[in-house]
Amino acid sequence: MSSFKPRDWGSHAPYIAPGYKSTILRGPTRPLVAIKPGLTEGTGPRFAPAAVRKLDFDLTKNGVTNGEPIGERIVVHGRVTDTDGRPQPNLVVEVWQANAAGRYVHKVDQHDAPLDPNFRGSGRCITDANGNYMFYTIKPGAYPWGNHFNAWRPNHIHLSLFGPGFATRLVTQMYFPGDPLLELDPIFLETKDPVARERLISKFSLDKTEEGFALGYQFDIVLRGRNATPMEN
Repeated sequence: MSSFKPRDWGSHAPYIAPGYKSTILRGPTRPLVAIKPGLTEGTGPRFAPAAVRKLDFDLTKNGVTNGEPIGERIVVHGRVTDTDGRPQPNLVVEVWQANAAGRYVHKVDQHDAPLDPNFRGSGRCITDANGNYMFYTIKPGAYPWGNHFNAWRPNHIHLSLFGPGFATRLVTQMYFPGDPLLELDPIFLETKDPVARERLISKFSLDKTEEGFALGYQFDIVLRGRNATPMEN
């Protein structure tokens, strides 16, 4: 089990970031209260294979109703470790994203882009004995988000993980290499440490690229401590 080493807050974005306007309203304005972790925080949750269904890891199939989803197929894979590099098995990794046109399957998303009837944009899997995870999906599109004039979010995938204890939960975003919108995106840039910020960008993976089918991208995840994957606050 991972020890409860303190978070390296220098690797994470602040709760209130003026460039990311909605944080001004929703971010905490008073100091956070530290609660001493007890047995519950250190021993759970634990997940069994029954926590995921057969096609949950394949977003190109788990929402199909009448054909294949539209867009560029990709394989997202990586390894989840703790701060000391130990693999983290049996963790549920959940993902959600926009479709290839940059639209989410959500009633609040009113972006003037088409919904894909064969793509619901969410899935989950469990890490194996070596901490590895993998998804098949469609590369998400960029979309406007109204934070400032002509604001567009870079292509990204949201990920949520529960570590071996509730105190090791991580919610983050994975970006794609070479995206010109990264240098214009307040959410990405609010991770001030440039080294930590680079940990949010996946790497092209020829080893996982499947000939004639899908490009591979590697996104390793570190829970807490030094070299932690920056959180989405």
